[in-house]
Amino acid sequence: MSHSLTIIQGGMGAGVSSWRLARAVSQQGQLGVVSGTALDEILARRLQDGDPGGHMRRGIDHFPFPRMAERIWQAYYIPGGKAESQSYLKLPMHSKDSPRELVELCVVANFVEVFLAREGHDNPVGINYLEKIQLPHLPSIYGAMLAGVEYVLMGAGIPVKVPGVLDRFVNHEPANYPLQVVGAQDGDDTTLTFVPRELMECDLAPLTRPKFLAIIASNILATTLLKKSNGRVDGFIVEGPSAGGHNAPPRGKPQFNQAGEPIYGERDRVDLEKLRELGLPFWLAGGYGSPEKLREALSAGAAGVQVATAFEFCAESGLRDDYKQTLVARAVSGETRVFTDPLASPTGFPFKVAHLEGSISEEDVYLARPRICDLGYLREAYRTADGRVDYRCSGEPMTLYVSKGGRVEDTAGRKCLCNALVANIGHAQVRKGKYVEKGVVTAGDDLTEIPRFLLPGTSAYSAADVITRLLSG
Repeated sequence: MSHSLTIIQGGMGAGVSSWRLARAVSQQGQLGVVSGTALDEILARRLQDGDPGGHMRRGIDHFPFPRMAERIWQAYYIPGGKAESQSYLKLPMHSKDSPRELVELCVVANFVEVFLAREGHDNPVGINYLEKIQLPHLPSIYGAMLAGVEYVLMGAGIPVKVPGVLDRFVNHEPANYPLQVVGAQDGDDTTLTFVPRELMECDLAPLTRPKFLAIIASNILATTLLKKSNGRVDGFIVEGPSAGGHNAPPRGKPQFNQAGEPIYGERDRVDLEKLRELGLPFWLAGGYGSPEKLREALSAGAAGVQVATAFEFCAESGLRDDYKQTLVARAVSGETRVFTDPLASPTGFPFKVAHLEGSISEEDVYLARPRICDLGYLREAYRTADGRVDYRCSGEPMTLYVSKGGRVEDTAGRKCLCNALVANIGHAQVRKGKYVEKGVVTAGDDLTEIPRFLLPGTSAYSAADVITRLLSG
């Protein structure tokens, strides 16, 4: 494995680490990574917005199964884009047996994102998935592999079954993935299955197996992955609790500081010496966005670092310009606040939220939002009384959640991250022509440090500026 990848750009949000950002990073010879979260929804919304620049059309034109590509185009493309007050189409939500049109959209969307990120250079590109968003895994990974993705990164769970999926898809063979179902009993069918040949319109040569990098927050997880994975693990990304997005919860009895944030201690630190003994390359993440921290990582035996927050606010990231400019200006004036919110995420994992007016980081904005769960990526699967698999989300209307066996106390403070993250990139859903979904910006504790990437007299910087600065040490 090439160890020349000193910098891995983190996979952020839904569409924040878009193909544009990943391409910019990979063109600099480091590893650009697209976020694999909600790509089906994002492609559908880009097409309904009229496909500005024609990039989606270009990606779709290279998809190997033209009839499927054409179905997607016909279903979602609106010439000139939808009216601003018009709602985006409501897609079916993923389930154990998702409708074929959603599976096809998922395959094509992952293909297009990776294809565009790889366009115009020969350097590797990666894709990042969250293990806990299990329902779309199989069609997503297959679509990314069709486009030649070179790395698959996955955290937020224990992805022991992903290496085997990568092996199966090389020869377009069927693959399974175990769905975690709350209350499942022996004999229940909880297996997700994907059969590439049911979608293929022609025979294709074998695909290249991507390298698999597991994102971990503990030594135990690293060892478990090596022991129990059904295929090869190629390396680790060690993510500390100062990283943006979802953080692993602290080990032991939860304790909170005065602001109500979870407190991390000695037990939450990864023993790098033990990690080195496993013999696989690893990259350190969470607060490593500086030349000094990169040097420190390399001297600790790491192959390099994963950096997200610095790239999140650069010119090529998919984050809305108004959010980006406000938070960069705040960082310059020393006024940014990042709160590790133990409640915001329906997953129950702590989630880092940057304070930003007009976003659901503000209590009154959050409370003014009707509780709706209609994207459903973070829903949990559970067994119903009659033995079926159904889905619930602690961010959905309380009565609905409780009627599905959820506990009312689990709904307190939960935010609809799915709708907010898609609003972050300029594709906010419009409800009944009036209510527009608000975003929620996640960032690492490093948000305060982004002014170091600005050249004197400027208020914006590029992905190349980040890389140049990090390597300047």
